[in-house]
Amino acid sequence: MKKQLLTLIIFVSVTGISMAQSNPIIIEWIQNHTGITGRHYVQGNSTPIIDNVLANVQSVDYSTNWVYVSATGIPSYITGPFTDNNPSLAQDQNAIYRLPLIPTQNIENSTATFGGNIGVFINGVSLFDYRDGVAWNNSTNALCGGPGNPPCPGGPMATQNWNRDAIPAEMGGFDCAKAHPAMGNYHHHQNPSAFDLDLLVVSDICDSYPADGLYVIDTNTHSPLIGFAYDGFPIYGAYAFANSDGSGSIVRMKSGYSLRNITTRTNGPNVGQVFTITNGPNAGNQEVMDLGYFREDYEFVSNSSSDYLDSHNGRFAVTPEYPSGTYAYYTTVDENHNSAYPYAVGPTFYGNVVGSSVNAINGSTTNYDSSLAINEFDASSLNLVIYPNPGQDFIAIQSNLLANNLKLEVVNEIGQVVLENTILQGSTLSVIETHTLYNGMYFLKVSNDKHTKTYKVIINK
Repeated sequence: MKKQLLTLIIFVSVTGISMAQSNPIIIEWIQNHTGITGRHYVQGNSTPIIDNVLANVQSVDYSTNWVYVSATGIPSYITGPFTDNNPSLAQDQNAIYRLPLIPTQNIENSTATFGGNIGVFINGVSLFDYRDGVAWNNSTNALCGGPGNPPCPGGPMATQNWNRDAIPAEMGGFDCAKAHPAMGNYHHHQNPSAFDLDLLVVSDICDSYPADGLYVIDTNTHSPLIGFAYDGFPIYGAYAFANSDGSGSIVRMKSGYSLRNITTRTNGPNVGQVFTITNGPNAGNQEVMDLGYFREDYEFVSNSSSDYLDSHNGRFAVTPEYPSGTYAYYTTVDENHNSAYPYAVGPTFYGNVVGSSVNAINGSTTNYDSSLAINEFDASSLNLVIYPNPGQDFIAIQSNLLANNLKLEVVNEIGQVVLENTILQGSTLSVIETHTLYNGMYFLKVSNDKHTKTYKVIINK
């Protein structure tokens, strides 16, 4: 009897560990197993500086109810420069994020998103909501909050009538990966793919300071899981299955928010009003306050189509990581792949917001080491995507997140290696410029230390 009981205990224990370690909020983080460090650009120098800070996630630990993600907040893609006179650099956050293993819906009053971290990307980089801490003070007829501006009424956490949207207001300060730091805390407000991979490029920062971003948008494949909100629900990229049951074609997930049809703002600046900044690093610059400059310029319009998202910017759906379905947020973009409000999560959370940054891991936990996971080197495990193919001036190669570097070689029809690149550990993609190649068929050879796989690539300019 004792032997049978012991066997049962072992079985239950192993089964519990197995079930926990199939939970995406445990296994989907980019753990740094190679010692790769961050890199950053300094304005005026297109050669990146190698930092003495480990990139991506350092460890993942979980208990019965929580997962603890320890991260520096530094990505493996190159950060900076921030050309709006932002004096900050991406700095080690030495963070521990505690997130619920089993997220739950908030069935009472939705919680509004807030300034600072509202979630974490799978590389440990922070997610902020739409705001940048600046608002309009109608009593002074001027901007308030943020660097160089007087405080807003009620203090920095008070919500004003008109709160500035960081995406249009701070466009000049985002790096190639569409992010910037706030007092060292490097973060994305929006879809974390590089500007130069959008269909309509709205920033030329990548021309001088190229970077990868977290992933590349592929219109033919369900976008990867790229992060988790503080309520524990997953965040995906911009494309997904048309139908919430996992069927249908791949389509762009569409924001339910649209600009209001207004020309004036009650207790705020008129639409199109020009405001000259008087203080701070951008003093003397003029801001044109068109529609979309403030969060309150948008309104939610419900749409019954399954590819339109709800007021939290998500939906319940079957996804590759959640075959039984889950509520998920999506990083919304428009038809040109430019960021579309509310960008990722918000303006309210779907779930109960119990996640946060903590000072220490409390209680008994189990460590999850992704380097020990089974990782076959085949097409299904790599999930390699080559886009566009046929290509013209570039091809983007995206893979699953692997524990080691992935070497890429473009080979011509007579076997010569004509271009080379690498997907670094902790990164998901590499962009190879092909404008020097002639039209024709090439082969992309993908390899690690032990295995090689070859894919056909067409260049057609």
